[in-house]
Amino acid sequence: MELNRVSAAAVEGGHYELVIIGSGFGSTFFLSQAIEKLKGRVLVIEWGDFHPWAWQIQSQSNTLITPDSTYRNLGEKPWNTTIALGGGMNCWFSQTPRLHPSDFATRTRYGVGHDWPFGYDELEPFYGQAERIMSISGDPDMARVLPRSTPFPQPPHRGTAIDRLMKAAMPDYHFITPTARPRVATEHRGACCSNASCNLCPVNAKFTAENGFPTLFGHPKVDVVLKSQVQRLEYSGGQVSGVEFVHDGRTHHVSGDLFVLGANAIQSPAILLRSGMDHGDTGRGLHEQVGANLEVFLDGLENFDGSTITTGLNYFFYDGDFRKERSAALLYFENRWPYGLRKEPGRHREILPMMIASEDLPHRDNRVTIDPETGQAIIDYRGESDYGKRGVEHAFANLDKLLAPLPVESIQFKEWRLTESHVQGTLRMGVDGDGSVIDAGMIHHRLRNLVVVGTAAFPSCSPANPSLTAAALSLRAAHRLFG
Repeated sequence: MELNRVSAAAVEGGHYELVIIGSGFGSTFFLSQAIEKLKGRVLVIEWGDFHPWAWQIQSQSNTLITPDSTYRNLGEKPWNTTIALGGGMNCWFSQTPRLHPSDFATRTRYGVGHDWPFGYDELEPFYGQAERIMSISGDPDMARVLPRSTPFPQPPHRGTAIDRLMKAAMPDYHFITPTARPRVATEHRGACCSNASCNLCPVNAKFTAENGFPTLFGHPKVDVVLKSQVQRLEYSGGQVSGVEFVHDGRTHHVSGDLFVLGANAIQSPAILLRSGMDHGDTGRGLHEQVGANLEVFLDGLENFDGSTITTGLNYFFYDGDFRKERSAALLYFENRWPYGLRKEPGRHREILPMMIASEDLPHRDNRVTIDPETGQAIIDYRGESDYGKRGVEHAFANLDKLLAPLPVESIQFKEWRLTESHVQGTLRMGVDGDGSVIDAGMIHHRLRNLVVVGTAAFPSCSPANPSLTAAALSLRAAHRLFG
C-alpha cells in the first residue's frame, strides 16, 4: 500500500482544502470519490498506526490499541472498534447485506424508531457502486427482497446442502450471504479459503483499505498523519475553521475549508462534545443489534460443505406489521462450528450453528459523554430494548416451522451474544429540530462545512450488517457535494 505519511510537525499551522478525521469505511469511501474533484490538498488524521496485512497476520492482531483503552465504559457490554488506518476494514468479517427498504421508514410504517431522511431508492445506486468497489460476491435471487439495478460483481459463494434445501423450499426468503470475501480472486485479493478466521484473513481475501484502495493514501494530494488523536474542532459563525490534535504529547493545529468527521460512533461525538458542540442528540442513541446463538442437530443431513464462513441468510422473520410490536430478525446459517462438532461417531457434521440478529430501538439514555476533567469518551449504555429481545425470542420460538424443510432432531438455544461489534447511531441523520445532528446530505445542522460519515449517522437499527451501508452513504454524500 502506498502511504504518504507526514509528521505532525510538518503539517503544524498548515491549511488544507479537505481535512478528514479517521480513516474507516465512511472516511475512506468519501475520500475515494472526492479526491479527483479537489484542487487543493487533503490531510487525513488517524489516531492509530498503519498495520499492513502481513504485520497483522504475524502479530495476530489488527491494531496495538485496545478498544477499552479509548473510552471508559460504565456498563458491562463491550463496544468493539479498531483504531488503525482503515478502521473497521481491518477486522470486519465482511458480510455485506443491504438494509431492507422498510428499515428507512420504521416510524412511518410501524410507529417505532426514527425514519431516515431519504429512502432505499435514493441509496440504491450507491449500494451498487460500493458493491463494485468491494467486488461483492452475491446471490442474484436477493433482488426478490432487496431490489437492485445492477448485478453483483461476483457470483455467490457455494451454499451448503442445507442452503440448497432451504432455497428450494423458501425461494423468496433464503439466499446465499453477500460478502466482500470474493468467490473469485481479484488483482489484489485471493479467493475466500473458508477457514473462519475472517478478522485475520490468512489469504488476504476480504476487502480492506490496503487491498481495496492500494494507492489512495499515497495520492499526490494526500498527506496522512498517524498516531494523532483529534481533541476538538475550532469553529465560529457556523463554520469549522480548524482542528486541534495531539501527537506524542504535543498539541498541533491545522486549518481547512471542508472537514469530514469519521472517527467512529464513540469518538466522533466525543470530539464534538469536547468542542462544545452538543446540538440535537449529539452522543445519544448509541445502539447495535440484539443477537443470539443457537444450534440445530440434524438427522442424516451433513453441514459445512459451503465455500465461506456464513453461507445462508433467511429473511422470513424480517419484515411485516409485526414490527409495530417486535423487532425484525435476520437468520444467519453458519458454515463453521463455534461450539464444536457433534460427538456421536459418524454424525460429526449433522449440525447447523445459527445466529439470530434483530434490530433494536435507539434510546436517548444510551449515550456517549465525556469526562469533564480529561475529555475521555464515556459510554453510558443502559441496555437493549424489550422490543429487540422480542424479535429474537419470536424467531427462536418459531424456528421449527422455518426449518421444516430440514430433518431437525433438536434445537438448542446457546446464548445471548454480548455484541455484534456494530457501534451506531450517536450522530443521527434527520431534519433539524427533530433531535438529529446532521441532514440528509450528512452535513452538520449547525457547522455547514462539516460532513459526518460512518455508522454514527444511522437513525435506526437494521438487523443487517452496517458496513456496506456506511460505504454507500459516503459515496452518496461525496456525490452530492462534488457531483
